[in-house]
Amino acid sequence: MSLDLPETLVVLERGWLSANNILCFDGDQATLVDSGYSTHAAQTVELVGHTLAGRSLKRLINTHSHSDHIGGNAALQAAFGCEIAVPAGLHATIADWDEDALLLSPLGQQSTRFQHDLLIGAGSELEMGELVWQALAVPGHDMEALAYFNPEKGILISGDALWENGFGVIFPELLGEADGLRSTRETLDMLARLPIQTVIPGHGSPFATVDTAFERAFRRLAGFEANIELLAWHAIKVITAFAMMEKRRLPIAEFPTFILGLPFATDVNRRYLNLRDDQLVERLERELLLVNALRMEDGELLAG
Repeated sequence: MSLDLPETLVVLERGWLSANNILCFDGDQATLVDSGYSTHAAQTVELVGHTLAGRSLKRLINTHSHSDHIGGNAALQAAFGCEIAVPAGLHATIADWDEDALLLSPLGQQSTRFQHDLLIGAGSELEMGELVWQALAVPGHDMEALAYFNPEKGILISGDALWENGFGVIFPELLGEADGLRSTRETLDMLARLPIQTVIPGHGSPFATVDTAFERAFRRLAGFEANIELLAWHAIKVITAFAMMEKRRLPIAEFPTFILGLPFATDVNRRYLNLRDDQLVERLERELLLVNALRMEDGELLAG
């Protein structure tokens, strides 16, 4: 990695289905930010254990509660005995393990249940990696999400609130749970005012092209604000691609049943697009093949 991050921060960049893992070292103890997807949990434990190199994992912090960020929590706690801290607004959702609110059932995803030990509120400060971080509310993709900003070094751990090429799907807007578009704009406006030098995103490599990233994010957001159907179709494609990456391969004949068994895809289609079932399936197959998110081989569809 060419970026000049402090030696106390180690980014374990993961491919989908898992979010990145950020290890922050304070002497012989460490804090981990986000834990990846549940089917990658054994790999996450191995990667974290190797990077710890005998040091202890004291604490695991989540930016938000989506499955690709919390799926390794239980395995890491079992392996290393760490405390788990989550954004304060998620207390009841995680304590009750509400699979609808966690978007597990709607998205057809999974996560191993865990119980948290600590809550982190927006506006609070915490020490990790020998730096002091501010917990920032970043609603939009997830209404309870937090990002962590270190003013001294200008480093932002953004979760899914800001990527180099956009941000995470604005689920609350599409599910009719909150004004996710407005919240996303307010989040981006707030982050854009900070003296950020480096972003460690939830997905993709850390980057220092901060102004360019904000330009892309605001441009993408404006497109969604102008046409909610663009957001709806984008979200359906993202969720289908994610589900296929977990499935890995599927006979072509079974693809319609697979798609129509994803509650989020069918619900968002009904709310915003009104495509017939066959149109939804055919359009998804065609467009995901075009961008290599799917490929066809011997009568099967394979994740790209």
